[in-house]
Amino acid sequence: MSSVPPSERSPDDLALDQIGPALSRLRRRAPASGKDLSRNLVLNVIADAPGETTVGGLAAEMGVAQPVASRTVAACIEEGLLRRAASQADGRRTVLELTEHGEAERNRFAAEQRTAFQEITAAWSPEEQVQFARLLARYGVDAAAWSRKRASGSG
Repeated sequence: MSSVPPSERSPDDLALDQIGPALSRLRRRAPASGKDLSRNLVLNVIADAPGETTVGGLAAEMGVAQPVASRTVAACIEEGLLRRAASQADGRRTVLELTEHGEAERNRFAAEQRTAFQEITAAWSPEEQVQFARLLARYGVDAAAWSRKRASGSG
């Protein structure tokens, strides 16, 4: 945010200042319980990971302490959403994999979120809905790349 008074700032600058609060509202308005949100996040992180995912890698990607990730993973395993497996790259490591039930739950969450999106944006034109969806998906991909770059110390 700038030190320039709002009355002297451009409408574009004012709109850009609303990104953080808007993303926060999106997260809070997701049509699910807190438990569902955590499970959905875990399932998506594991499904979207470019390689194998460990509990430590999951914790880093979620931005939480490893014990928090461990508890969430344990609950997902108990519910049959995830399983632990030996790493194909290093058999001494344990990695996390989605089960068929986990993939079905991930798809169920996505369908619920699509329905909510369509209800929330019902007054938008179909073109606006698709444009926003494409830009938000692009933002997610770019944010993940930015985060990996920062974590590797090259950004």
